[in-house]
Amino acid sequence: MSTTAQHSAPQSAPASKLKQGITGPLLFLFILGDVLGAGIYVLVGVVAGEAGGAIWVPLLVALGLALLTAGSYAELVTKYPKAGGAAVFAERAYKKPIVSFLVGFCMLAAGVTSAAGLAQAFSGAYLSAFIDVPPVPASLVFLLLVAALNARGIRESVRTNVVMTVVEVSGLVLVIVVVGLFLAQGNGDLSRVTQFPDGVGPASAVLAGTLIAYYSFVGFEVSANVAEEVRDVSRVFPRALFGALLTAGVVYVLIGLAASAAVPAAELAGSTSPLLDVVNATGFGIPEWIFGLVALIAVANGSLLTMIMASRLTFGMAEQGLLPSVLGRVLPNRRTPWVAILVTTAAAMILSSTGDLESLAETVVVLLLFVFLSTNIAVLVLRKDHVDRQHFHIPAIFPYLAIASCILLMTQQSADIWLRAAILVGIGLALYALQHFTSRRKTGSTSPVEN
Repeated sequence: MSTTAQHSAPQSAPASKLKQGITGPLLFLFILGDVLGAGIYVLVGVVAGEAGGAIWVPLLVALGLALLTAGSYAELVTKYPKAGGAAVFAERAYKKPIVSFLVGFCMLAAGVTSAAGLAQAFSGAYLSAFIDVPPVPASLVFLLLVAALNARGIRESVRTNVVMTVVEVSGLVLVIVVVGLFLAQGNGDLSRVTQFPDGVGPASAVLAGTLIAYYSFVGFEVSANVAEEVRDVSRVFPRALFGALLTAGVVYVLIGLAASAAVPAAELAGSTSPLLDVVNATGFGIPEWIFGLVALIAVANGSLLTMIMASRLTFGMAEQGLLPSVLGRVLPNRRTPWVAILVTTAAAMILSSTGDLESLAETVVVLLLFVFLSTNIAVLVLRKDHVDRQHFHIPAIFPYLAIASCILLMTQQSADIWLRAAILVGIGLALYALQHFTSRRKTGSTSPVEN
């Protein structure tokens, strides 16, 4: 993907109440850790059910779709490096407070819902392999521990992410290496990697698989909400964003090839632990508990990064006047948004006690597609807004393609998932009306934010 630099004078980012503690390598690992979440450890089997042995093809197509929207994020984040992320972009592009609020709230709701689902995953079968505790209390304690680390500081949080990301990647690399050795011994069947399901056309199989594989790349958007805490954001952010997505894509494609070559697609499709089945098929005798531990770390890492995003987005929206100003308070020494952390953690704890993991995950995707659509449109609208700072620039064709991809993915979601998302948006509208009414009574303004 070719890009050009925006020709404007370099300028440092505006002063922020948040600490700039994220370097380029830390941001790269932050994004990589969020993209390489627990999803790939279970989604390989689901993709195999749709695309047969050609698992790697939908993963590669999904990477391309993710990169389209990532281009819009790279331009807007470096142009407007504020903690509100997509909500900031929407406010500048559409000049409608309610649109900005809805975009920000959808992102916030997706993050909190995702963290709730990850807490359920953490306290389920993976944890029970080590300790037998009731899942609901375990998920609540887990979220409290995540909140404590989040409140301690962004640098401590991303350093913890470094360790967790290394473990996640190591588990996936282990799969690739053992299958490589397995194939080198003359085992497995490489011909399966080009086989599609019987009776299904390649195009239909790839589309169906891509709709699932795309979920594996969701997570890169979280990085937009720590923009204020990144050093030299204009130079660092695009490199870290594209580098992390491409790295994840390479790992995913290799995992797809390895899984298909080692285990028939029909067996992968019916498995809830496909990568464990792949490792077991090689016969190298790797203990099963190792993958259980890696999966737990992957889930914990995803939850930590998601809650960092949710709290920073809440903080950013409070700074804009879209949410109560109390949510913009930070700890004096740690300079972390402690009120936002408490509120988002409480919401995640409530959600983790209701619903199931599958429905929570699918609801997250619908909410994020709305955010992505808004961001891809915003990058085109804001081309006329020139800023006195150097920033990344994406050719216009890519946002247009990204818009088309978001619409395509939206049309594939079921009615019940749309209903769940609508309920959450309805809650957001109620909060907006309350904030609008409160702001109007205090200041006489007709809007909770200034255009």
